[in-house]
This record gives sequence, structure tokens and C-alpha cells, in this order.
Amino acid sequence: MNFDWLALSNPVAVWWSFLLVVSIVNIGVFAALHWHFRRRSSERGAFQVEIMIVLCAAYVFGCAFRSILPRADVQRIVLFDTWLSSVLVGRSVATIAEICFVIQWAIVLRYLARVTQSDFARGVSRTIVPLIIVAECCSWYAVVTTNYLGNAIENSLWAVTFLLIAAALLRLCVEFGGVVQAAMRTAVVGIFGYLVFLVSVDVPMYVSRWQSDLAGSKQILGIVAGFHDVSTRWAVTHDIAHWHEEIAWMSLYFSAAVWSSLALCSFLLVKDRLHHYRLKPVRAKAPMLLTHQPSAR
Repeated sequence: MNFDWLALSNPVAVWWSFLLVVSIVNIGVFAALHWHFRRRSSERGAFQVEIMIVLCAAYVFGCAFRSILPRADVQRIVLFDTWLSSVLVGRSVATIAEICFVIQWAIVLRYLARVTQSDFARGVSRTIVPLIIVAECCSWYAVVTTNYLGNAIENSLWAVTFLLIAAALLRLCVEFGGVVQAAMRTAVVGIFGYLVFLVSVDVPMYVSRWQSDLAGSKQILGIVAGFHDVSTRWAVTHDIAHWHEEIAWMSLYFSAAVWSSLALCSFLLVKDRLHHYRLKPVRAKAPMLLTHQPSAR
């Protein structure tokens, strides 16, 4: 492999170095969380494999893999000339990681819904995983056929999913106080920023690319030819002109999104103490009953 491009004068090298450092930090935080839960489990006298740890591991390490070997799926561009950089491998890793990520959200929302008896939050927890499975199908359609319309629909479904999550968190945060309420409010603010990015940058970018391809009468690939293409074709480039539109979403995705997965995993730290942060409902005082006084005779 040629590493001559790894110089401070190359913006792509600086960007890739950032992804690498963030991934190392994320793995370190995950390792600390995992060690903590292993120790707590051993103190209780029984080893437990928490599903949230497994789901978080899939997302953290999946994103680290994609950070080390970045690629742009539809364009078939990569930083390193290796079969591990192929779209088939990268998209498969991404699909598993993203489904695990949304399952984390579903588990947390379902638990909070059970504690608060919120039918709305319970409904959202049941809806978001099927929505993201459909989004993943749209993503695969886009990368196989090279039709950006699939990406536009995929990211629109992510926007709908997190709009529902934000609505559920707003409904739930009035039920709690302290650090739990603060965490929910912080999550809502983060989701709002993510939605603004999706609506103003990400989805319009894919729509613009789709319209440009239509105007240029681009021929999209068929399913069989597309799967062969994603398995065998990739072009190595270290030119910022080829990567500049991917840098924003990848940087946010491999940093902030992973941090949210780690935060969801750390929900295990407060799950057993949620009742301490649960706000007691205010009961209305019963009206004072007037006693009948017998009249003097």
C-alpha cells in the first residue's frame, strides 16, 4: 500500500487521522464500560451477558471498522486497496451495526414505557426497529443499483425514526427528575441537531445527486450486475474533491452517533435506580366533607 498521501498538507489524511483517534477513544470507553459491568456481575456471584453490551459492541466496533476503512458506497471510492474496503463487506457491517443501534433505543424506550406505563413510548419502541429495517433495504437498493433515491428514502426514514424517539423522550422526561431527566433533555437536543442536519444537508444532497443522474440519463445497475459490482469494484482515491461531501456525515456518524450508543449502554448503570428519579404524581386533596350538625330544638 502507498502511504505517501498521509501528510498534514492533505485534508483527507487529517480527516482520516481524526476518525482513527475517535475510534480508539470510543473503543476505550466501551472497554471501560464492559469492565465495569463484568465486575458488577462478578460481585453479584453470577456472570451475566447483558444484551445492551452486545448491541453496543456491534455498533462501536462496526463504526471503528468503517472509520479505519472509509468508503463511499454508491461512488465505489475507498482509501485503501483491499477487499475489506469493498462495498459488500462495508455495507454488511453497517447494516448489522445500525440495526443493533436502533434495537438499543427500542430496549431503553420499552423499559421506560413499562416503568411509566406510557402507551405512546411503548408504541414507538415497537415501531422504530421495523422502520430501520426498511431503511436498510433502501440503502442496499441504493448501493447495489447506484440509485441515490434509495439513500434519500433511507435517510428520510432515519429522520422519521428519530422524530418519534424525540417525541417519546419528551413524553417520558416529565415523569423523571435529576440526572435521568437531564439525560433525556440532552438526548432530545442532540436529536434535534441531527434532524436539522438530515433535513438541511444529508437528504437534499442525495436528492440533488439523484436528480443530476436523471438529467444525465445515468443507467442504474440491475440486481445481479449490482451485487457483482459491489463485490469486485472499488477505486482508491485520496483526493479531497472526491471525499468532501462525505466528510461531514461520516465525522458526525463515527463520533456523536457512537457516543449515543455508549450512553444507551450506560443506561444499565441507572436502570435499577430509576425509582429514585421517578417523580411522584401530585394527588389532589379530597374535598372537605361538611358534617351535618343537628339543629338545636
